Amino acid sequence: MNADEYIKQRLQDQIEWYSRKSQSSQRWFKRLRIIEIFFAACIPFCSGFMTPETINLRIAVGFMGLLITVIAGVLSIFKFQENWIDYRTTSEVLKHEHYLFLTGTSPYNAPDSFPLLVSRVESLISKENTNWNQYVKTAVEKNNP
Repeated sequence: MNADEYIKQRLQDQIEWYSRKSQSSQRWFKRLRIIEIFFAACIPFCSGFMTPETINLRIAVGFMGLLITVIAGVLSIFKFQENWIDYRTTSEVLKHEHYLFLTGTSPYNAPDSFPLLVSRVESLISKENTNWNQYVKTAVEKNNP
């Protein structure tokens, strides 16, 4: 595989994958957090209108509290904010390596620096995969002591 093929088939593919996953995680995190904030703000507002006769309002307030708890749990389990940041960081570091290589900037200013690019890129991807694998193992161990 030559440098052009590697950059197109591996490096660009990984940059795009991490960028898409970062955007998706960011959207999920922001949507769920906004919903959580909205319902958290509604509870004290609605509570001001409660009387012994407003059973529907009491149910609605209880349901809002339930939704807040569920959303907090989902955010905790899926770690959208952490993934958003980790994926964005990995995407940007891969872009940085790509640009350094394309411009022949150190450490890619040697005559045959393609193997160094491959080594550094694969190391970054491997590190991300190792981090993900460790996260999954930790989660499984917590759930199955």
